Amino acid sequence: APDNPLIFMNGPLTDTIMTSGRFQIISRSPLTGTICSSSSGGVFGAALKKAGFDGVIITGRAAEPVYLFIENGNFELKSADRLWGENCPATRKKLQQEHGNVSVASIGPAGENLVLYAAVMNDRDRAAGRGGLGAVMGAKNLKALAVKGKGEVELHDREGLNAIQPLLDRLVDKNPITGKALQLLGTAVLVDIINDHGMLATRNFRRGQFNDVDGINGDKIHELILRGKSACYKCPIACGRSTATARHQGEGPEFETIWAFGPQLGINDLPAITEANYLCNELGLDTISTGNTIGCGMELVEEGIFTAPLKWGNAANLAQVVENIAYRRNYGDDLALGSKRLAEKYQRPQIAMQVKGMELPAYDPRGAQGQALAYATSNRGGCHIYAYMIGPEILGQPVKVDRFKTSGKAELTVLMQDISALVDSLILCRFLQFSFGIGTFRKLLNLVTGSRLDDDDLLKIGKRIYTLERIYNIRAGFTSRDDMLPERFLTETLPEGPSRNRTVDLKTMLQRYYQVRGWDSEGIPLASTLTELGIKESCWK
Repeated sequence: APDNPLIFMNGPLTDTIMTSGRFQIISRSPLTGTICSSSSGGVFGAALKKAGFDGVIITGRAAEPVYLFIENGNFELKSADRLWGENCPATRKKLQQEHGNVSVASIGPAGENLVLYAAVMNDRDRAAGRGGLGAVMGAKNLKALAVKGKGEVELHDREGLNAIQPLLDRLVDKNPITGKALQLLGTAVLVDIINDHGMLATRNFRRGQFNDVDGINGDKIHELILRGKSACYKCPIACGRSTATARHQGEGPEFETIWAFGPQLGINDLPAITEANYLCNELGLDTISTGNTIGCGMELVEEGIFTAPLKWGNAANLAQVVENIAYRRNYGDDLALGSKRLAEKYQRPQIAMQVKGMELPAYDPRGAQGQALAYATSNRGGCHIYAYMIGPEILGQPVKVDRFKTSGKAELTVLMQDISALVDSLILCRFLQFSFGIGTFRKLLNLVTGSRLDDDDLLKIGKRIYTLERIYNIRAGFTSRDDMLPERFLTETLPEGPSRNRTVDLKTMLQRYYQVRGWDSEGIPLASTLTELGIKESCWK
């Protein structure tokens, strides 16, 4: 709808410390109908800050294609007729030819064609991928934002911030994930780890281990396609990977993309997976939803109720399938709807691996009860980022917990969700949560802004954010019935591997979760909870 706001936001720490070049895009998701925030790295967030803006709120719909040019406190909508139809790299190149060294966030053909999981791409290979917010841009006829500026962030205590920098460096360096694993293999380090735990979702989540994992893991990336490391703005971790196949070059694939175009589809061809990733970046598609939805389509084809050239393990036409989705050609028009609508159209809703319409990522929840609860209760749908329970349940960060037990998972999931909401509002990289405790984030916020918040204040901010998002979704028509996982995880067990013979005990965890949140048995925030958080009951009743 034209009045659906599209919001590009910096945070209070943008352009001040490590990983502070990120930004968030917020809107109502066309894929899920929920409130949705999607985060991206690169330099765009810092560029917007240097240009003099903490954020941009866009409403309405342009009569013709436009882009927004922002420079040193000034802004102007300009015609994008010559850009409409171009892919994301070509759009960026043309805008830089006209405006110089601008940071560009744009949509590609997928956003223009309103694919429900279209991404917004920035700085060439960075994506605000989840939730289809690229389709919101497309609906507004907004092709891109081009931003540059020379401003500096005012700091409350510059000397104090400089003094704490060595501590931040040590915290990142000594953590085994940020200081070693991510620097060595990037996010692809997870391929073997998750497969070894029997929860690398394979062939639309019907198996938990991929037999050909050695052909697609981090070591194979180093052997076949790696060209070097890449990093976002002010980031010492450098988890990105510059890569090249025989025909193309770019960045990635990241762990989730390796899974989405690999085990999810039964494909072990790393160059084909990589080129599908490049193509998604060019056309503006969320790789998780793209691969997950194709997997749903493959199962429909296998059942004989969907006609499309989709077959497990077939890498030969993967690029063509991705392109057909972006341009909504032939069977691609059905796939562009996302797995939920696709499966419902062909009367098999149970084979869409999604929550609230958002496709699940690589981690099979039968192998981690807390991650299962996090999927079900995520305010934006089937998301691992709103509470990365893989940290404590698989990686042992910040503490190791039994992944198969349900006791204590509600309390830990709530804590992880609240801290993650806080870090998203600061708009820093989530990987810092492996290295920094709440006290470190509090020190940084106080040094930069002059606030005098304590740790409890910050946790309360996270809880308030999560509750407000819940209220938004209730107003949008969501109920406790939507805090649900696909039936496959509740009734079917995995046939082999370390997570075999298990299902998710969601009902037990969910009621405890509502209690910990201060919500009633139907998942509605209690009046006492609203009072505690300073939320007016009239804001949603």
